[in-house]
Amino acid sequence: MNQGVWALLLGPYLFTLCIPLDCTEEQGSPSRCPSISQEKLLDRVIQHAELIYRVSEESCSLFEELFVPFPFRLQRNQVGYTCITKALPIPSSKSEIQQISDKWLLHSVLMLVQSWIEPLVYLQTTLDQYDNAPGMLVNKTKWVSEKLISLEQGVVVLIKKMLDDGTLSTANSDQGQFQYDVPPEMLESVMRDYTLLSCFKKDAHKMETFLKLLKCRQTDKYNCA
Repeated sequence: MNQGVWALLLGPYLFTLCIPLDCTEEQGSPSRCPSISQEKLLDRVIQHAELIYRVSEESCSLFEELFVPFPFRLQRNQVGYTCITKALPIPSSKSEIQQISDKWLLHSVLMLVQSWIEPLVYLQTTLDQYDNAPGMLVNKTKWVSEKLISLEQGVVVLIKKMLDDGTLSTANSDQGQFQYDVPPEMLESVMRDYTLLSCFKKDAHKMETFLKLLKCRQTDKYNCA
């Protein structure tokens, strides 16, 4: 693939790669970002979440086109695999989401982010085992994995800044849920990875939705759907 095509594909989010999401003190420890307003920090977090969701859509579609036989494309939820975040206490219905507090919105985003860090690293290694897997797909997955860590840092700082929660732990006790099984037969492996990408796309959309709802609450509390 030539440089011009790469520039076209990566152009929408190259600018954001240059913008640090989190801010740290000189010693390297997370600070409360005194140099950036809470509003701007939330805007940056939302921007990262939007881009992660967009690239997750592209990756899922590309994987489907390249590796998933057409008859199986509608069966990813019927082959014995469930989303790894299904057991997390994340609100799902519109009424539940509207009723939860700002603090729980942020913690929900943090739980989702942390739950996907290891699975996306695993996905990078399994994509390397596919014959003729394009570099673009592998690079997109790597990019999302790196930006997810950046998003985690930004959400942690945002929680501390908004809620003055100095005791917040960034460790998620459910992170170990993801099972690194022995690679199964090829079609089963494809469907498992397809489910993984589809579930991540769904959760990335949740992250974006929750953060945008939080932004709405900051500006127009009584008119947020």
